[in-house]
Order: sequence, then C-alpha cells, then structure tokens
Amino acid sequence: KRIGLEKDNYYFSARAAESLYISLPNATFSDQTGLVNWQRAVKSDTEITYMKRAGKVIEGVYERVMQVAEPGMRKNDLVAEIYHAGVKGHQGHYGDYASFVPLIGAGEEAAACHMTWNDEPLKNNEGMFLELGAAYARYHCPCSRTLFLGTPPQQYLDIEKVINECIENAIEMFKPGNTCAQISDNFTATLKKYGYEKNNRCGYPIGCSYPPDWGERTMSLRGNDQTVLEENMTFHFMPAIWFDDWGFEMTESIRVGSNGGECLSAVPRELLVK
Repeated sequence: KRIGLEKDNYYFSARAAESLYISLPNATFSDQTGLVNWQRAVKSDTEITYMKRAGKVIEGVYERVMQVAEPGMRKNDLVAEIYHAGVKGHQGHYGDYASFVPLIGAGEEAAACHMTWNDEPLKNNEGMFLELGAAYARYHCPCSRTLFLGTPPQQYLDIEKVINECIENAIEMFKPGNTCAQISDNFTATLKKYGYEKNNRCGYPIGCSYPPDWGERTMSLRGNDQTVLEENMTFHFMPAIWFDDWGFEMTESIRVGSNGGECLSAVPRELLVK
C-alpha cells in the first residue's frame, strides 16, 4: 500500500511518523504535503458564505475598537476587547476562535510586522497597525487597518492614498485567468510609481484553518508564482508597508470573481482616526 504523509505539518510529529513506519512495515510512504490544501483552494458557495459571515464578525470587531480605543488605554485591555468582540460575533453570526492572535504595533513598534501586545498605554498622536482576523465555523476573514489617535501627520495620509490605490487595482485583477505573479507585479508597480519599493509577497490564500496560521500554505502573491487564479479562490491581500520608525497596514480578504474581486468584509477602507 502507498500512503501519503504531510511531513511539513504543524501537528504531525516525528514520533507519529515513526509509529506508522513501525505499525505498517509493508506500506510505502511518500510526502504529500499540501495535497489536501490544494483541493481546498477553490471554495464552494457554502464556504464563501461562511467567510462572509466571518467578515461580518470582523466588522463588529473594528466597530468595538473605534468605540473603546483611546490614549491611556493599556494595549492588553484593547486586545481583550478585540477577543471579546471576535467571539461574541456580530449581526447574528457567532465568532469562532481565530487561528492567529491579534497583532498590534504602536509607534516605532509598527516598523516591524507581527508585533503583539504588552501593558503599555496607547499614546495620543501615535499610529498603530491592527492586523486582526475573525472566524466563523473555522473559516477566516483577516482584515488589517491602521489607527491613529489624534491628528495624523501628512505621511500617514499620503501612504493611505497609495495603499488604497494598490487595493483598488488588485480588486480589478482578482479574476480567473490572471496569475498570482500578475497581482504581485501590479502591486509593486503601483508602489514604484510613488517612489516606494517592496519585494516580498503581498498576500496568500485563506479559508478553513486552525492555529497557528490562517494561511493555506499553497499559493503566494509574489512575482515568481505563476499559479492561475480560479473563481472562488480566496486571498488575504496584504499591501502593508513598513518604514524605519513607523508602518502602515490596510488589507482585505478577497474572493476571486468572474468580473473582479469581491471583498469579504466592509470595514471602512481608510486610516482610522480617533
């Protein structure tokens, strides 16, 4: 018998593999990492519905952020509100636990991605990125925004326009027949037009997942990935950009549609100011 194993899997340990080798000495084993993930790339209508429900939940999360975030609030208290809103749900849809923790970076912390919280207070006249996600029945809808407490300086307003243009251009290109590389190339070309440069990926596929990651680990929105898009594939498009002492994130979860992409949530696509 020939048995496929996912050797590069978060939860399949070397000991688990060893037990199979010992228990099934007459079997032939091969590495089939990603085989199931690729079968999940194109979502059914029901799966899309679940992801849109997760999109409603993330809308509720950001509504709560805008209600409670203020100078002096401890970062961990803000994250507690994010968790509460994400599980409580929104508009009748409950929230499952997300596969990734809330990521927040304030001030100079925002110059690096994947920052988490501590007990320091939020500060007036300081920006922070929020890379958040919500889940419904294990289906995810990540969505990032940047929040500024106070009056944002011009540099935030300038990059907001650039990133918004990147997203609008990408939405038009998320249709069958285009490739992951074309999405990436369009993004980098838009940045270059305004004097910015970013050479790493700008997104990845999403769907049903468990911790520690909500990405499907198959395709990648980068210049060397020639995977052809198909209708009802779903991606987290991430045109985030980081500088020496600050950063800006504004991202969307997008469904590949016949005439272009469809955003799975309706969180206001703008610099959030309070």
